Amino acid sequence: MSVLFYTLQKEFLLIFRDKMILPMMFLMPIIQLTILPFAVDLDVRHLRLTVIDNDKSSYSQQIISKIGASDIFTIHSIENTYSEAIKKIGKNEADIILHIPQNFEKDLVRNNESVISISADAVDAIKSGLGTNYLSSIIQNFNHQIRLEWSGGVEFSAPMDVKYSFWYNPLLSYRNYMVPAILVLLLTTLSGFITTLNIVREKEEGTMEQINVTPLKRWQFILGKLIPFWIIGIVIFTLGLLILSYVYSIHIEGSILLLYIFAAVFLVSILGVGLFISILSNTQQQAMFVSYFFIMIFILLSGLFTNIESMPKWAYSISNIIPITHFMHAVRAIVIKGSNFSALWLNMVYILAAGIILNGLSILLYRKTS
Repeated sequence: MSVLFYTLQKEFLLIFRDKMILPMMFLMPIIQLTILPFAVDLDVRHLRLTVIDNDKSSYSQQIISKIGASDIFTIHSIENTYSEAIKKIGKNEADIILHIPQNFEKDLVRNNESVISISADAVDAIKSGLGTNYLSSIIQNFNHQIRLEWSGGVEFSAPMDVKYSFWYNPLLSYRNYMVPAILVLLLTTLSGFITTLNIVREKEEGTMEQINVTPLKRWQFILGKLIPFWIIGIVIFTLGLLILSYVYSIHIEGSILLLYIFAAVFLVSILGVGLFISILSNTQQQAMFVSYFFIMIFILLSGLFTNIESMPKWAYSISNIIPITHFMHAVRAIVIKGSNFSALWLNMVYILAAGIILNGLSILLYRKTS
């Protein structure tokens, strides 16, 4: 144990002597976790709406006023023809076109039905999809109010009355969903990159040859490299939880102890990825490219932005064996839903298995001789 103690002492001295590692590992998460959730926001607001009002009736004006009163839409312009309106979308000056045809009010009163056209810029599928749904909902609400007026305030009977409620995130705040995931992302990126560069840097500087002639065992070498960054990772995770609570006012519904247990095991896994890559790499440039490749795959398949169940079967299978996928699910479930260990034990098994395999391979592949 004394050999391991001196190895850890040497690693901490190297870390504190490096003027870039500590600022990068502590300032970057604070800055990024404070800025990124405001940028990574899929809530749709202030969509630019171009209106074609060929009817110019009281009903068409009521619809336009009702839409303009919403903070989701901004009436950007009112055009006379569809060709003029579509140019606005082509120039990226409008997101959605609302076309109210001639005789809209007359058809609605006489025939009890009328048609309104909605055209959306679908380059951004999320914006166009949510925008058209919001706009359709406002028009349906207007339609319901008109029919109430015609019936003298008597509600129409419906064959089915649907009532719904939102659990765990009643205000449907996208930030509550993204901030814990961004914390996981930053912990993964920093831990993976820094650990990867650590061993390779010693190879380039020639200190690895000096270490190899010492009686240091392979497992002691790997633990000496892993433990310092594991401790730093726990500190970063703590800072992230403080930002989550005090900057974004996200209340942690579940056990904080369970969060730390998952973080501790996950850090062993992701540090194992960095150690594994660094042992196989000979230069820092090579290590950075390889680690960047794997971390990008981890991010895209982790469920950060999309539901992993919606992925193709082959992508879902790969996603299911990546430790970040299970850690991200566990953090979201604990923070937002208050899930306990009995609901998340399978995620822990995947993370723990990945950590054992990756660190075991690192110990086996580390050679003290050429």
